[in-house]
Amino acid sequence: MARLADYFVLVAFGPHPRGSGEGQGQILQRFPEKDWEDNPFPQGIELFCQPSGWQLCPERNPPTFFVAVLTDINSERHYCACLTFWEPAEPTQEVVCTEDTTEREEEADEGGPVQLSPVTPGPPGQLFAPKTLVLVSRLDHAEVFRNSLGLIYTIHVEGLNVGLENVIGNLLTCIIPLAGGSQRTISLGAGDRQVIQTPLADSLPISRCSVALLFRQLGITNVLSLFCAALTEHKVLFLSRSYQRLSDACRGLLALLFPLRYSFTYVPILPAQLLEVLSTPTPFIIGVNAAFQAETQELLDVIVADLDGGTVTVPECVHIPPLPEPLQSQTHSVLSMVLDPELELADLAFPPPSANASSLKMQDKELRAVFLRLFAQLLQGYRWCLHMVRIHPEPVIRFHKAAFLGQRGLVEDDFLMKVLEGMAFAGFVSERGVPYRPTDLFDELVAHEVARMRADENHPQRVLRHVKELAEQLYKNENPYPAVAMHKVQKPGEASHLRRAPRPFPRLDEGVVQWIVDQATAKMQGAPPAVKAERRTTVPSGPPMTAILERSSGLHGNSARRLEVVRNCISYVFEGKMLEAKKLLPAVLRALKGRAARRCLTQELHLHVQQNRAVLDHQQFDFVVRMMNCCLQDCTSLDEHGIAAALLPLVTAFCRKLSPGVTQFAYSCVQEHVVWSTPQFWEAMFYGDVQTHIRALYLEPAEDRDHLQGGELSAREDERSALDVASEQRRLWPTLSREKQQELVQKEESTVFSQAIHYANRMSYLLLPLDSSKSRLLRERAGLGDLESASNSLVTNSMAGSVAESYDTESGFEDAETCDVAGAVVRFINRFVDKVCTESGVTSDHLKGLHVMVPDIVQMHIETLEAVHRESKRLPPIQKPKLLRPRLLPGEECVLDGLRVYLLPDGREEGAGGSGGGPALLPAEGAVFLTTYRVIFTGMPTDPLVGEQVVVRSFPVAALTKEKRISVQTPVDQLLQDGLQLRSCTFQLLKMAFDEEVGSDSAELFRKQLHKLRYPPDIRGTFAFTLGSAHTPGRPPRATKDKGPSLRTLSRNLVKNAKRTIGRQYVTRKKYNPPSWEQRGQPPPDDQEDEISVSEELEPSTLTPSSALKPSDRMTMSSLVERACCRDYQRLGLGTLSSSLSRAKSEPFRISPVNRMYAICRSYPGLLIVPQSVQDNALQRVSRCYRQNRFPVVCWRSGRSKAVLLRSGGLHGKGVVGLFKAQNAPSPGQSQADSGSLEQEKYLQAVVSSMPRYADASGRNTLSGFSSTHVGSHGKWGSVRASGRSGGLGVDVGSRLAGRDMLTPPQANGAPPDPGFLRPQRAALYIIGDKAQLKGVRPDPLQQWELVPIEVFEARQVKASFKKLLKACVPGCPAAEPGPASFLRSLEDSEWLTQIHKLLQVSVLVVELLDSGSSVLVSLEDGWDITTQVVSLVQLLSDPFYRTLEGFRLLVEKEWLSFGHRFSHRGAHTLAGQSSGLTPVFLQFLDCVHQVYLQFPMEFEFSPFYLKFLGYHHASRRFRTFLLDSDYERIELGLLYEEKGERRGQQACRSVWEYVDRLSKRTPVFYNYMYAPEDTEVLRPYSNVSNLKVWDFYTEETLAEGPPYDWELAQGPPEPPEEERPDGGAPQSRRRVVWPCYDSRPRAQPDAISRLLEELQRLETELGRPPERWKDTWDRVKAAQRLEGRPDGRGTPSSLLVSSVPHHRRSLGVYLQEGPVGSTLSLSLDSDQSSGSTASGSRQAARRSTSTLYSQFQTAESENRSYEGTLYKKGAFMKPWKARWFVLDKTKHQLRYYDHRVDTECKGVIDLAEVEAVAPGTPTMGAPKTVDEKAFFDVKTTRRVYNFCAQDVPSAQQWVDQIQSCLSDA
Repeated sequence: MARLADYFVLVAFGPHPRGSGEGQGQILQRFPEKDWEDNPFPQGIELFCQPSGWQLCPERNPPTFFVAVLTDINSERHYCACLTFWEPAEPTQEVVCTEDTTEREEEADEGGPVQLSPVTPGPPGQLFAPKTLVLVSRLDHAEVFRNSLGLIYTIHVEGLNVGLENVIGNLLTCIIPLAGGSQRTISLGAGDRQVIQTPLADSLPISRCSVALLFRQLGITNVLSLFCAALTEHKVLFLSRSYQRLSDACRGLLALLFPLRYSFTYVPILPAQLLEVLSTPTPFIIGVNAAFQAETQELLDVIVADLDGGTVTVPECVHIPPLPEPLQSQTHSVLSMVLDPELELADLAFPPPSANASSLKMQDKELRAVFLRLFAQLLQGYRWCLHMVRIHPEPVIRFHKAAFLGQRGLVEDDFLMKVLEGMAFAGFVSERGVPYRPTDLFDELVAHEVARMRADENHPQRVLRHVKELAEQLYKNENPYPAVAMHKVQKPGEASHLRRAPRPFPRLDEGVVQWIVDQATAKMQGAPPAVKAERRTTVPSGPPMTAILERSSGLHGNSARRLEVVRNCISYVFEGKMLEAKKLLPAVLRALKGRAARRCLTQELHLHVQQNRAVLDHQQFDFVVRMMNCCLQDCTSLDEHGIAAALLPLVTAFCRKLSPGVTQFAYSCVQEHVVWSTPQFWEAMFYGDVQTHIRALYLEPAEDRDHLQGGELSAREDERSALDVASEQRRLWPTLSREKQQELVQKEESTVFSQAIHYANRMSYLLLPLDSSKSRLLRERAGLGDLESASNSLVTNSMAGSVAESYDTESGFEDAETCDVAGAVVRFINRFVDKVCTESGVTSDHLKGLHVMVPDIVQMHIETLEAVHRESKRLPPIQKPKLLRPRLLPGEECVLDGLRVYLLPDGREEGAGGSGGGPALLPAEGAVFLTTYRVIFTGMPTDPLVGEQVVVRSFPVAALTKEKRISVQTPVDQLLQDGLQLRSCTFQLLKMAFDEEVGSDSAELFRKQLHKLRYPPDIRGTFAFTLGSAHTPGRPPRATKDKGPSLRTLSRNLVKNAKRTIGRQYVTRKKYNPPSWEQRGQPPPDDQEDEISVSEELEPSTLTPSSALKPSDRMTMSSLVERACCRDYQRLGLGTLSSSLSRAKSEPFRISPVNRMYAICRSYPGLLIVPQSVQDNALQRVSRCYRQNRFPVVCWRSGRSKAVLLRSGGLHGKGVVGLFKAQNAPSPGQSQADSGSLEQEKYLQAVVSSMPRYADASGRNTLSGFSSTHVGSHGKWGSVRASGRSGGLGVDVGSRLAGRDMLTPPQANGAPPDPGFLRPQRAALYIIGDKAQLKGVRPDPLQQWELVPIEVFEARQVKASFKKLLKACVPGCPAAEPGPASFLRSLEDSEWLTQIHKLLQVSVLVVELLDSGSSVLVSLEDGWDITTQVVSLVQLLSDPFYRTLEGFRLLVEKEWLSFGHRFSHRGAHTLAGQSSGLTPVFLQFLDCVHQVYLQFPMEFEFSPFYLKFLGYHHASRRFRTFLLDSDYERIELGLLYEEKGERRGQQACRSVWEYVDRLSKRTPVFYNYMYAPEDTEVLRPYSNVSNLKVWDFYTEETLAEGPPYDWELAQGPPEPPEEERPDGGAPQSRRRVVWPCYDSRPRAQPDAISRLLEELQRLETELGRPPERWKDTWDRVKAAQRLEGRPDGRGTPSSLLVSSVPHHRRSLGVYLQEGPVGSTLSLSLDSDQSSGSTASGSRQAARRSTSTLYSQFQTAESENRSYEGTLYKKGAFMKPWKARWFVLDKTKHQLRYYDHRVDTECKGVIDLAEVEAVAPGTPTMGAPKTVDEKAFFDVKTTRRVYNFCAQDVPSAQQWVDQIQSCLSDA
């Protein structure tokens, strides 16, 4: 029984003490005035009566009612029912209110409750003050409170003749029952009657309609997410303008959480003054008036539910885990069936008459029933995971969370994990775990209805029926008596609040009320207490749990066959059949990935343990340990499947005798698993064991004896579970005598205590390592170290700390490390003991005793282990497979012989038997070798089922990019070993675990040697130099004096001269120079002069070319002339160099020897191409304006447009300023810097004037002449411009170059739309510079050059990007989510393809400019990285010569080697470069070439293998070609000219080119059979990222022989021919398995042509003829084929393969793709005549015409043929007439011709845009004789005149008309 109301309070408006405009609440009267003893008066009620603040109001509002909830310090809830009405304010109150009433009105409107009835203002100026009647109660009977307060208000307003004191007295003395479903009628003595119904069970919440309203306001999805948020302890805030709704919503949410109770802050209505509560760090459910929404905006972690707007806002930083599937979707669908029954019938053709929907109250219960079912499904079987730790005096219960999650199959589920860890669930366990208590609806449901719910899952109607049944029970609980007697309560009349109130609410007589209360109290004391007997029963446990979703564990669904294998293997082991067991072991290890097999293993092993001990021999012991390790390696730290728990008794049972008195137990070999260092695992195990023993304590002795036979197996096999036993004991407890009770408590306590000692021993077994020197491992694994700092123990006994400390200090150990391990273990065990003993009620004396024992236990165990460790070292080693020696190159020497290692799988899945379906080649067991050139692993797969495959993985030492130590499990024994992970820039990864026989010092030595070889102190220490030389890598050999000046001495003199020349300039100006050799830490050459003595005067002879050269200089000159650059310059006709250096005046450019001493620029070649008009002495001054003195020099000239390509370093800041800011005549007092800029300007002017001019005045060739058809999504240059990540051309430049603003189309003649916008004439020179460099530059319109600022990436970005690319292609560890998605994601993150896209784009832009006749200067960064990439790509795309083998070599030698790309610096070749790291600029260039190759496979003479070969060897340091940073350094080291004059035998190649030549003679591996170039072809590749492919160089691997780029090694031993099979049997099939990732596919399956050539050679050899070289054979075949295919002998070389490549892709421009907007590729700088104007035709427009646009989309069959027929056509000069089939195509605006009518391949195209006139013609020599001469006509184009002849005159006339009409249409 309880009081209906505890207090009645009257609160009124009072002035604010500080005199501010706001008022405050004042308690006028409260009854009773003394606090009840059992329930003190709650503080702060006046805040909650007016949550929006106390304010006066200009009009009288209708009365309002709501219930606020206050929670006291004992977390009891008090319900405050508040009825507020307004009375005219007294004058004293009005004074408080400031004049500004309007503001107050607004506030009242916002903050006040919703006003529905019309309000009428009182007399003008009259204000109204609020007054509130409050009832405080611990019961939640809102309706009764509303009626009672309403009655009091009615009596006051209507002036009824009833004493208010009596009513209030009766209200305060009304006593009603709490629960039990009784019905009570009460009356307050005013002629009223109310009936109160109590619920049947007080454990079920009362929700009335609140849940249904909540769903109405927010909808299903929102309520579900609020439900999950509240369960996972997030902060939830409700907003509404109605207080009543806030209360209801909060009540509804709490009702949904049943059977869990919300235990955090719960404030359904929060007053405005307390809004700062919202920033509390703890979770809460709070309601706030919507008027204060603004104040809630900045809360970052609060989920806001707006009840009025129906929205739920979840902040970005908050993640609400959803319900586990399939519960989420099932709950959703059942809720929609309840809320919207019409939904199911909406689509029916004949819908049944709509059933009337349930009432709101019923719907409320149905919704709650859905959630009740949900909880029953979520927590089904929870009672099986309860551990009874104590039964008496009070039950102590723990929940085994891991087992619950494991058995439900929800370990990964975020939601359930958080719920089980939450406070609400802890409360649930302590409240509902008790085995003997009253039960309710939930207990019944979770125990008996689970099977039904599972069966109903797929039958919505049955689910609905169940929901309705549950709803009935819930409804009955709230309304036990359906026919309730009617209430009778007086209410005020309509609009009574508007009538002038007769008087203010009167002051009540305290005495009268108090007297009534006292009377009732006295009466109560006399009456006997009503005791309601609780019906307590044993709580049913229900069926054991099942997984929430039956998931087969994928790959390892453990079939009976697998379990059979496990059983057989174990029986073989124990029967001693070791060979049989060995055969089965791999299968067993594979099967053990599955859960059932692991369970099976533990059960089988249990059978072989007698009396807790099983002694095995060494082999058996090894087998058992390996299987245990395999079982444990997949256990998570939680051990949710109980595998570790089942193995724990076994690891202390299995043992082997090492020597008399020394026994090694299995636990010493299975310690390396994370589960052993997890406190939660030990706690769960401990509680489980305690439960078993406590149960045994109470069972009858007979049962007890049977049970103990099963060892420590859990007690569930027996009929009565521990919970049943506990329930029985709790029932008997009150009947026992005091002594008996004491005895039972003591027995239980000592049981727990003895288990604690047992566990302290067990933990020391598994935590102390066998070899205490390996303590590092112990601390690293899930870290006892971490646990020390972040222990989750709630109680940390200070005693534990002090004991452990004293143990540490006083143990008297010498070995600090051992002491350290022991200390960590002692602390760990002490913490565990503290926690479990405190929780299970062990007395403090016992606990102290335990703390003293733990260090002794640990110490004893350490001593035992020392003996075991000593003896185990003496065991004979297991036979290991013998090491396989790798094959070495000639000259390669072994530095470190094989160290035994395991090669572990990295992320490339094929090697591990991944998607390719190959065998699991990795992990492999073998050895790692370190040679002077490579790191090599050779070995065999550990999986014996793979067969005897040799696995080789190697990479050059020089390619090593990262080396890190790792700790990994060896694949065989599952032991944790030290390992190394080596990553190389040739995309190999060695992830190795050292065998235990390899000591840590050997591993360390390996690392040091590797480091030494990777970063030699001097370049002479690299393999390319030491190869074949006898001397040590340190010092160069002393040179013997030669008679004549040899090339070596010559190069030394050269260097000396250079130093002298450089003289003062380099001393005074601190610029960056590549460090010279003296600074790179090697002894100076013997006859080197001291640097300081070099004279500092500039020798005139070095700078004046006219003076005679010294003989040695001449010799230098001649060798310089033979360099690659010079040969190329002569090929391009870029000036000659005669001996007297006299200039050929007609040539615009000349070769200048000004840098032959490398005096002007150390990183440039000796001979440079400069404008004829520039004197050599001016060059020095020009060079100062550029970074690294790299001034602009010509490197290529277009044969057709005569435009030149120049390269230079970026400008120095002042150079730019001088160039563009000070263009007026120099003032007299100009500084030196300005004169330098002036020189530079003159120099550029000279470059411009050296170019032939043929830009016509119409401006056809300006950059502005883009046609609108090329506009991509960003406009013309869109893809180069800075769009997001990709950067590129600046917007302004883009639009300026595009010649229009905002995509307006250009005018008809191709001129820009706004004449003042861009000068009409094309610039003669475009300078492509870095945007950052050219900031603020305003070029003068009269200048003939124009700046194109672009944004390019820097070298460091290449470095970072490459690092990520390596990680993407060779991840190092298997991906979390296998499949292409993760690879593609990481590839995108690397931005490597984006950089390639930019390079190609800029290059195509430059190609277009050069092709249109403008010259281009590329002046980016220092001029040696990106500049080199762009310049080389431009030449490759523009000049077919560079696409041949010889030309590509020339290109690389010229642009990369001579122009000083810093190979050594970028490749970090020496110790000095180690810090700068690897930046593979050259590799990026090769990747770009590979991308172009893929798009134009017939334009390149070399094969993709050639590019990979260069990519591999530019990093390998096998050849000297790619060493050092410039020609200057190569001369200094005597490398450049050493090839000549030295006699060379068959020694190793030093140059990569020489090697390629030698190899090409023997095999066509570098040759591309599809090579069929078109002579004048300029390539314009697509550069969109979507058009780029990942280079297979990055991803392919050949484990059979290692990388295939060292050709001598890659040729495996020949296989014996079939006839000579050694076994003498019948010849076997020639088929062989080619494995992905293992075999080299091209070798196993060569292409057809290579195979034929090999066959030819074989046959020639058989015939005894010397085999012909493959190249000669190939050339002969091609020539013969050409003659055969074309009787007239006019074939093109492409005829051989032309059918295999679509024709349009051969001459590919940068054109539109797909749609008009979709493509951003719009770099084509061609002015397309889209407007039909033919006037400004020139040779260039004809080159690439509209035809190419279409040919990408249409094949010959689908062509549009407007008119067609046969015409004779005269060939070009000296060619005969020929009949061809002509097609006139109006759509494409072209005339095409074919060999014959059905020919699909077009032989030629005449673009009608270029046709100038069609005129009658005359017959020429060789014309058809029989035809009338009027049938001849000529078509004149901008290129040439075509002569045609028709069959007769009419058809000729028709052709002419058709062509004319076509021209006029356009």
